[in-house]
Amino acid sequence: MDIDLHCHSTASDGVLAPSELIIRAHQQGVKTLALTDHDTIEGLPEAHQAASELGIQLINGIEMSCLWGGATIHILGYGFALDDPEILAATQTLHTGRWLRSEEIAKRLAAKGIANALEGAQAVQAALGDSLNAPARPHFAQFLVKEGHVRDHAEAFRKWLGAGKIGDVKQHWPSFEETMATLGRAKALISLAHLYHYNFTRTKRRRLVQDFVNTGGHALEVVNGMQPAEQIGTLSILAREFNLKVTAGSDFHLPQQWSELGRYRAVPDDLTPLFAPPAAPDVTL
Repeated sequence: MDIDLHCHSTASDGVLAPSELIIRAHQQGVKTLALTDHDTIEGLPEAHQAASELGIQLINGIEMSCLWGGATIHILGYGFALDDPEILAATQTLHTGRWLRSEEIAKRLAAKGIANALEGAQAVQAALGDSLNAPARPHFAQFLVKEGHVRDHAEAFRKWLGAGKIGDVKQHWPSFEETMATLGRAKALISLAHLYHYNFTRTKRRRLVQDFVNTGGHALEVVNGMQPAEQIGTLSILAREFNLKVTAGSDFHLPQQWSELGRYRAVPDDLTPLFAPPAAPDVTL
C-alpha cells in the first residue's frame, strides 16, 4: 500500500529512529505516512525533515492512551499543528505518567530480585536511538532477555510483564472524554484504533463506537496490519452503520515477516478513507 496511517518510531516503542522509519517507508513504496507514536510527538520534527528530502507526504499523528469503561484504549489523532498547545499540554502530562509507570515496573522487578531494570531498559532504548521518553515494556523485556532472566521476549511478557503479571503496571490515563476533547480542540482528525485489540464483547465494542461518534470521532481503523479478514468485515459493518470514514495501517514497530510499513490487508472499496490515497501520475500523452 502507498499510504500507511499507523506506525511507531524510537520516540515511543518502535525500533527505528524517525528518519530511519521514513527511509524504510520510502523503500517500501509508501507515499503518504502518518507517524503515530504512543503519547508523544517527539519524533515528528526529525521525520518531517527526512520526509521532505524523500518526497513523502508526512501527516502529523499520535496514538493517545485513555480510559473507557475501565479499559485502556487508543485513539489516533491526525493533522494537528506541531505547536498546538492542547497537544503539547496533553503529551507533557502523559510523558510524566509514563516515567512514573516505568519506575514502578523497575521497583516491582527489584522486589523479586531483578536489580537495575530501569537502567537496563533505558540502555536498550538508548541503543535504538535518542529518546526523552520513558522506556516501555518491550524495552524491559529486552533487558530481561539480555540479562538471562528469560529466554525470549515472549517469556518476558508471559512471566513478568504481560496482563496480570507483576510488571503490568496500570497507568492513570486521562479519560476517553478528556482525550477526545483534547484532540477536538486541536482540530485533529480522530480515528478509533484497533478495536479488536480490546477484550470486549460485541455489545461493548458497539457501545464504544457509539460513544466515539457522540464525542466527535471521524473514522474507524478497520484494518490494522494483517489482522483476520473476518475482523475487518465486522469493523467495516460498524463503519457503515455509524457513517464513519476509515483508516488503515501496518502498526509497524519493527521489521518482521508479518509486520512491514505499507503492508496490511485491503480496505473494502465501498468505505470512505479519512485520507485519500495519493493520486496516480498522469501518463497521458
